[in-house]
Amino acid sequence: MTRPAGTLGYGEAADELAVQYESVTFTEVHGELLAHYPPAPAAVLDLGAGTGRDAAALAALGHRVLAVEPTPELRAHGERLHAGSGVRWLADALPELPAVREGGERYDLILVTAVWMHLDPAERRSALRTVGALLAPGGRLSLTVRHGPVPAGRRMYNVPAEETPALAREFGLRVVHRASRQDLHGRGGVHWTLFVLERPA
Repeated sequence: MTRPAGTLGYGEAADELAVQYESVTFTEVHGELLAHYPPAPAAVLDLGAGTGRDAAALAALGHRVLAVEPTPELRAHGERLHAGSGVRWLADALPELPAVREGGERYDLILVTAVWMHLDPAERRSALRTVGALLAPGGRLSLTVRHGPVPAGRRMYNVPAEETPALAREFGLRVVHRASRQDLHGRGGVHWTLFVLERPA
């Protein structure tokens, strides 16, 4: 698989990023969103799974989890750190997710955590169409969006506040939760918008 432009810089920094990602817990990252996640057992898709921190936590709760990570170095860390977790791994990438779509499965919960800002506006539109079509009826999409300065050597875009709700409406999804928070790693000027979107049953 060709490396997507949005993963620029992640392979080279994978060792450092693995430590950073694993330094916070699934509960810390997803906190207030957890009330909107389906009970186990559910079919879960974690897109841009990184080191598999969230995927492994969800598998431990009894969910059936597919972790998708386009950066091979991060995927290797995840397979090592969370060996035996029951998580399945796949190399694929937004916005089109050809390998995921080939599987033909629909998901009760899809996570897109700290990924959205790597996609340009056209890619975000295409990605939400793709992801929305992968949701089972009543399924939910957890989406976290980063705002703030772009680190050197990374590809990130500003995501306007109302773009995500507007795209959700366009693709038949409804916003069931929206919130904001400061950065968990204390990076200056960085804050996040959190969404949970639902495909009506």
